[in-house]
Amino acid sequence: MDRAQKEQVVEELGQIFDSSGVVVVAHYEGMTVAQMQDLRARMREAGGSVRVAKNRLAKIALEGKACASIADYLTGMTVLTYSEDPTAAARIADKYAKDNEKFVILGGAMGDTALDPAGVKAVASMPSREELIASIVACLGAPAANIAGAIGAPASNIAGILSTLEEREAA
Repeated sequence: MDRAQKEQVVEELGQIFDSSGVVVVAHYEGMTVAQMQDLRARMREAGGSVRVAKNRLAKIALEGKACASIADYLTGMTVLTYSEDPTAAARIADKYAKDNEKFVILGGAMGDTALDPAGVKAVASMPSREELIASIVACLGAPAANIAGAIGAPASNIAGILSTLEEREAA
């Protein structure tokens, strides 16, 4: 790899570290190509990505970034999993680590917050952005539905009374 290629890799990694909601660092020593392809496919389905890069280049890309604290995890055979959704990469990495003992989560970063393996597990257990938005909308919509029901109730009561009166007059 010549100098221009290394500079390009550092730039790409810098963009990854800037734009990702979460970055998870893991060891993948002993994994087969098929297992790595499976990890990539699962991550792609969730909207994330997997990147294997030289640790030295990743450390250079981390300089001055909010998530620079993960540089300590970059030793040995490491792989980066990342996603814009703050929980997707952590969720998939955690699930994959349970299925494959050769994939060992070292830690990660969520913005400028460093995560240890327990922190990654905690982020993985959080609901996704879409799930949070849905629950907030449900909370906001519930009072409106109750108000609409309360406003509509007297009208239906009056309609019921009128129909009862009509039935009495008809009888």
